[in-house]
Amino acid sequence: MLKIENLVAAVFDTHVWVWSAAGDPRGEQIRNFSGTAFVSAISQWEVSMLAMKGRLSLMPDEESWFFANLESPITLAPLTAEISTASCRLPDFHGDPADRIIVATAITLGIPLITADEKIIRWNKTQRMLQVIDL
Repeated sequence: MLKIENLVAAVFDTHVWVWSAAGDPRGEQIRNFSGTAFVSAISQWEVSMLAMKGRLSLMPDEESWFFANLESPITLAPLTAEISTASCRLPDFHGDPADRIIVATAITLGIPLITADEKIIRWNKTQRMLQVIDL
């Protein structure tokens, strides 16, 4: 079983990135992570959408929040043609395009995904296409 503290690199699902940035207790295990954390470019879009809908407050403002939370050890993983194509080739995956891109990012980079998303965790139990660290 993979342990967060032993990972050299991982992709953070959007909520994991937000929890990490906010010091949220739900992400307590993440504090043991000392490797490079990749955040998919689609996560930046998801966070902006949550802020626009009033479901997330980005302080002091959206741009400052992104600059502060996309610094080492957080690295933005761009949405490449390879990742876009891989996201369309996930068998029996649910319809959320952001989740598809995040999963495809981890698969393409060849590193684990850290998530608490039950849909992704259940899907991976049947497909076994990537390593998932379940928070």
